[in-house]
Amino acid sequence: MPQSHSALYAHLIFSTKDRFPFLKDVLRQRTHAYLSTLFRDMGSAFVVVGGVADHVHVLFDLGRIHAAKDFVEQVKRESSKMIKTWEPNLDKFYWQRGYGIFSVSPTHRESVEAYVRNHEEHHRKKSFQEEYRNFLNRYGIDFDEQYVWD
Repeated sequence: MPQSHSALYAHLIFSTKDRFPFLKDVLRQRTHAYLSTLFRDMGSAFVVVGGVADHVHVLFDLGRIHAAKDFVEQVKRESSKMIKTWEPNLDKFYWQRGYGIFSVSPTHRESVEAYVRNHEEHHRKKSFQEEYRNFLNRYGIDFDEQYVWD
């Protein structure tokens, strides 16, 4: 086959260190916009960012250029460096060490996009920990509770 094609959508979830609510109001909007820019600059043709004060959700097209691990590490590193420059009190900002990344079928992209876009509403009913455990269970990922949170 002379051409390469891909449709690899991923749902990425990661939180602030210790789920400290750094990302309030304007800072959240600015962070989401910056994350979108980073993803696009890295070749993701489709990206939607949402979340609340202590974590983010990103639905994006992983494409065929980057390995997921390298992609996520670069986005977290670059965004953390930038966020720390925005305000003096953000010098202690960090993302958590880990992350969750889950495959999304192109046939489910619209429903996941709605979930990410309306994330604040979702968290009026469920905590981050409940939500994340549900993702791990839904995808059949074994985990030890003592190592999930940092």
